[in-house]
Amino acid sequence: MPDDAALYALSADLGKQLLAAGLRVAAAESCTGGWLAKVITDVPGSSQWFEGGVVTYTNQAKRELLGVTQATLQHQGAVSEATVGEMATGVLEHIHADVAVAISGIAGPDGATPGKPVGMVCFAWGRAGAGVYCRTEYLSGDREAVRRQAVRIALQGLLDEFTTGFA
Repeated sequence: MPDDAALYALSADLGKQLLAAGLRVAAAESCTGGWLAKVITDVPGSSQWFEGGVVTYTNQAKRELLGVTQATLQHQGAVSEATVGEMATGVLEHIHADVAVAISGIAGPDGATPGKPVGMVCFAWGRAGAGVYCRTEYLSGDREAVRRQAVRIALQGLLDEFTTGFA
């Protein structure tokens, strides 16, 4: 499928960039359910630049595995820039990578709440010791389309760090 080829190409390019920089990446995923880690590990040799990933689908998992605070989840919700920022920071701390990406969103077809429609996906990218950059996207399509777009955006955001920086 062409979309899969495009995701593979982004992942392979990311691997080249990370290898050249001597960096390793980690992922904290929610709505993508490990799809980002799967795309990354589809690339032969990814063990040289992919440290690992964590899928935290529930609030409890976000708290226990990544250190997202109860206050953030209660006041901002699981789908928020505050939450993905804490997810990125947590995966950097727990997996000890140099670079991280975090994703949380509402892939649908249900789960929308007032102010948080299906297709709302929050992202965070960060480097150890340098903070995180967060952004929210509103994606269209069915569940698979939203998730696929989220993986693409996450990979592209990581690649952008090597050309323009996160901010």
